[in-house]
Amino acid sequence: MTLGALYFYACAALALAGALSVVIAKSPIRGAMGLLLLILSIAGLFLALHAQFLAAIQLIVYAGAIVVLFLFVIMLLGPSASTPHDRRGIFARTLGGGLFGLLGLGSIWAVVRASTGHMSMRLPEPAYGGIDAFGSVLFADALVPFELSSALLMVAVVGALAVARGRQGLASPSKGESDIIRESREEGP
Repeated sequence: MTLGALYFYACAALALAGALSVVIAKSPIRGAMGLLLLILSIAGLFLALHAQFLAAIQLIVYAGAIVVLFLFVIMLLGPSASTPHDRRGIFARTLGGGLFGLLGLGSIWAVVRASTGHMSMRLPEPAYGGIDAFGSVLFADALVPFELSSALLMVAVVGALAVARGRQGLASPSKGESDIIRESREEGP
C-alpha cells in the first residue's frame, strides 16, 4: 500500500468518525467537535487531491467561522436549552435514516463499480485545484459573479451595522416626560 493510499484511508476514517460523532453525540459540544474533526479530515482529502485553495477555504470558512459560531450559540444557550427526550415519530425517523444510509451506500457502490469497471475515472491535471488555476478561472471567466458577490457582502455588512445600531434617530423621553406618561397610566380612564 502506498503512502498516498494510506493517507487517503486515514482521512476517510477520520471523516467517518467525525460524521458519526456529530450524529451520535448527546452533548452539543461533542457534536461540534465531531463536526470540526469532519471538516479537518475533508480538508486533508482536498490536500490529497492537490486542491490547496479548497483545503484552505475549508479550514478558514468552516473550521474557523462556522464551528466557532456553533460553539458560541451553544455556549450562549447553555445546558438548559436541551430538548426533552421525545419518543414520538421514532419509527419514521429510523426508517428515513435507514433509507438515507442505504441510498448513500448504493451511491458509493455505484461510484466504485464505475471506477473499477470499463468506465475509469480520469485523473485531473496536477495544477487543477491549485491556487493559480483557481485564481485564473475566478478572475477571467467568473469576474462578474465574483464582483456581484462582493457587492452583496458589502450590502449585508452595511445592513448588519444598521440593525445593530438600532433606532437612534428617535429621541428618548426626558425625565419630566416619563413622569407625565407614568402618572397618566396610573390615573387610568
